Amino acid sequence: MKIALLGYGKMGQIIEKFALERGHEIVLKISIDNQEDLTRQNLKNADVAIDFSTPDSVLHNIDICFDAGVPVVVGTTGWYGKLQEVKNECNASNNTLLYGSNFSIGVNLFFKVNQTLAKLMNNYPAYEVQVEEIHHTQKLDSPSGTAITLAEGIVENLDRKNEWLNEVVGTDVELFPKADQLLIESHRIENIPGTHTVIYSSEVDEIEIKHTAHSRAGFALGAVVAAEWLQNKKGFFSITDIFE
Repeated sequence: MKIALLGYGKMGQIIEKFALERGHEIVLKISIDNQEDLTRQNLKNADVAIDFSTPDSVLHNIDICFDAGVPVVVGTTGWYGKLQEVKNECNASNNTLLYGSNFSIGVNLFFKVNQTLAKLMNNYPAYEVQVEEIHHTQKLDSPSGTAITLAEGIVENLDRKNEWLNEVVGTDVELFPKADQLLIESHRIENIPGTHTVIYSSEVDEIEIKHTAHSRAGFALGAVVAAEWLQNKKGFFSITDIFE
């Protein structure tokens, strides 16, 4: 495939490495230094675009991909408030988009375990649950998209939780969630690629499931695999569709 990389930072460079190893070609690289090169005409040279940019630029990038008729894989998070709007536009314009809060195979298996555990916990109300996430200090959005997916997996499957709240640890704002609210604690620490933990606590014990990323390589490889999977498809997809 001919691939356009939208967001050529650390992640974009690792994605490039895996794409080349798998026999693909990079025909466009967009970074903060050459955003003017992201045009409809330049995108038309690509079979697919992979976006790991910023929450501020991702919606603009998606619009240009749709305008050019180029399928796009979106690994950027922090824009999910516009998810339904983008989905409607994608389907109305007969375009193709696949998004995911995390493209790691291990994380997507972790999502499944999380949902199953939440269902089991309906029978055990003595357990309180919360989500913790730790990322590097360069991560711009909080909570992480992965933490949101975990929280939503709990809210959808655990009857006693109806919504989630996010607390950024280290700031002056401390939250006190109600009984039906799920707390996400977000930590920002240097050189942490990403650690996510779901904790169920009772008076007598604690159950913890955790995913720890050792590097960004798993996310990057998953994004290339997603781009390969998207070939010859039309519509709006989530990374979870690949694992069904």
